[in-house]
Amino acid sequence: MTKINWDLVEKGLERDGHRMIWRPYGLPTVASPEYSAFFDGVVSPPWDVPDKLAVSAAITGAFFTPNENPNQPITVEAIRDEAMACAAAGASTVHIHVRDDAGYNVLSPERFAAVIEPLKESYPSLAVDGCLVAALKGEWEAMLKVLDARLLDGVPINTTATYVGDALFAKPMPMVLAKTRHILESGSLPIIACYTDADVNNADRMLFRSGLMSSGSAWLILPALPGCSPMMSPRQMFEGLLRMSGLIYDVDPDAFVTVCAAGRASTYLVTIAAALGLHIRVGMEDTTWLWPHREDKVPSNVRMVEAAHSIAELLGRPVATPAEYRSLVGMPVASGKLG
Repeated sequence: MTKINWDLVEKGLERDGHRMIWRPYGLPTVASPEYSAFFDGVVSPPWDVPDKLAVSAAITGAFFTPNENPNQPITVEAIRDEAMACAAAGASTVHIHVRDDAGYNVLSPERFAAVIEPLKESYPSLAVDGCLVAALKGEWEAMLKVLDARLLDGVPINTTATYVGDALFAKPMPMVLAKTRHILESGSLPIIACYTDADVNNADRMLFRSGLMSSGSAWLILPALPGCSPMMSPRQMFEGLLRMSGLIYDVDPDAFVTVCAAGRASTYLVTIAAALGLHIRVGMEDTTWLWPHREDKVPSNVRMVEAAHSIAELLGRPVATPAEYRSLVGMPVASGKLG
């Protein structure tokens, strides 16, 4: 056990006259958090953090069913209604998947149109992006039909080869390159979706070094699900997000980076992402849990959008309007017409 020499302590107090050492050289100002008396200039300038926070609402995704979350929207009507509610709640943009009658992801131009057309009729400036992953026979042709219909303002590109849960999810390089070309030719925005840090390197090699894409692109970080960049603790969450976002900025210094409230990390992840100056995606595609440390299930997409607005208010970053989101990612102003 440490023992203190109190006699020496008392001698020190007497020597210093029972006073702290203090030399206020900048009087009459004692201490300013902004300026110094010795030079003209700002000591603590404002941080370089974007004022606006873009909030994307990802409605259902391809993975989770009512078995994982009984609140999961599956039908066209439920997906459309949730998207409408998120737009009304102030989402900057909406991300769409559609499901078939059995509840599985499907690339159906008719079902996409059934969700997107009424959504854009009610919210003409709203940018809608959607996932067009051609995994089954005939889905590549269906993807091209959706692109040709000009239903989507943006489409993710998954530069990945990873296990997501128990499923192998791998995009061959020819598919990544051809899909990116088709997205660009359709006038949609390619969004580079990364599940692990290796995906960033794949995007660099396939898309940027090939000249197909250039700096200032839109990126999506989707970690924390089983098989994706692991975030099994707060330390892993912070380290993983800093590494992935740093790698993206190494490739694309002007990148527009969105981080998903994914897996167990859920709302904690997007809270620190917003504090880092990144943008966020919330919703029932990327997680079933409200918080990392409890078992509460996400009750609705609107609840997540409302939580994002609370985060934005706390951090002083107002949520971007749909028109502001378009400007941030370089999308054209909405014409109010599909096709």
